[in-house]
Amino acid sequence: MGMQDNEPANMEMKPQSDDSTTQMMTMSEGTNIAVKKGFTESFKIAGKGLTAGDETKFYSPEDVRIDNFFRFEGYSDPNDNAILYLIETNDGTKGTLIDAYGTYADAKLSKFIKEVEDIQKKIKK
Repeated sequence: MGMQDNEPANMEMKPQSDDSTTQMMTMSEGTNIAVKKGFTESFKIAGKGLTAGDETKFYSPEDVRIDNFFRFEGYSDPNDNAILYLIETNDGTKGTLIDAYGTYADAKLSKFIKEVEDIQKKIKK
């Protein structure tokens, strides 16, 4: 069933229940949400740990908290999956870290994130 003529004009179109692709957030939408929430740095994993673009400061898993994350699945390739992490460091720096998961996962990045998650679980106990 589609929209009825008597429905208000300002109603948003809802995707059909079998149309999951229109319900998924894109990576750019997730990144835009993160930036609006103050997560403006683009983090990456380098030799000494988590760092931002200029690589002048490095953070260990103990220095990092994952505030939230978003999963994305590739529309054309089911192996094209990614996770956008919203991260805050112990000095208040907020940014994002993107990792593939599944076939294309970055082993160093995945290991770092697992260590952060393990530390966070211990803190919550």
